[in-house]
Amino acid sequence: MKGIIDLTIPQILLAYVFVFVVLFIVRARGIKREREILLSSVRMTLQLILTGYVLIYIFENPHPLITIAIILLMEGFAIGTVFQKFKGKLSRKLKRVIALSMSAGTLCCLFYFLLAVVQISPWYDPQYFVPIAGMIVGNSMTGVSLGIKSLTEGMTMQKNLVEEALVLGATPKTATRDIINNTFDGAIMPTINSMLGMGIVFLPGMMTGQILSGIAPTTAIAYQIAIMLGILGSVSLSVILMLVLGYRTFFNEQDQMVDS
Repeated sequence: MKGIIDLTIPQILLAYVFVFVVLFIVRARGIKREREILLSSVRMTLQLILTGYVLIYIFENPHPLITIAIILLMEGFAIGTVFQKFKGKLSRKLKRVIALSMSAGTLCCLFYFLLAVVQISPWYDPQYFVPIAGMIVGNSMTGVSLGIKSLTEGMTMQKNLVEEALVLGATPKTATRDIINNTFDGAIMPTINSMLGMGIVFLPGMMTGQILSGIAPTTAIAYQIAIMLGILGSVSLSVILMLVLGYRTFFNEQDQMVDS
């Protein structure tokens, strides 16, 4: 196997040509996105450089408290990102449900994956814990965001149908069954589509990174299969927890619909 080709600073700078290509396109088309494109490029660069140095320190000084702090930071940032995306549209009860669902779904799948599937030792080994936690939490955040959007839209647009079902004697659980099922299906579909195209349409980032670093493709494939199944489980568990607990926030104690 060939060794990895180290990218020099001039080589990295050459990649910024793509940013100028995008800037040229949006300027030519009259699309007012120059500031966002430049800001996102600069932020990405600075954040990744900072992350790189932090990870070097963490990998050289593994400690359970540091690992716990990292996962708490990831969870907090992911939950905060969801809240920010739906700012002003979520009730306090639904926010608590989202925080509980994401934390429980991601942590259960993360620790099962690390301890039962990969079997790392010690359990807080940051070389495995940090990147795998990032993939699981990040994908679950996307799934939950899609679920919240679909759930709130469904409960709003189909409010009359739900209320009619309640008048006819249905329970809130029965009246919202189709909304919850459709929401769950839509939230996990991006993960399923990604799995369908993986290996033929595209090579995923984790597998590509491992191959570039000189790891045998068969080892990279094994890890990619395992992590994708872990992501599928985490997204599914986080979303279904959010739905089965969250739909109740749209009803009061008398099973009447309220604004959530």
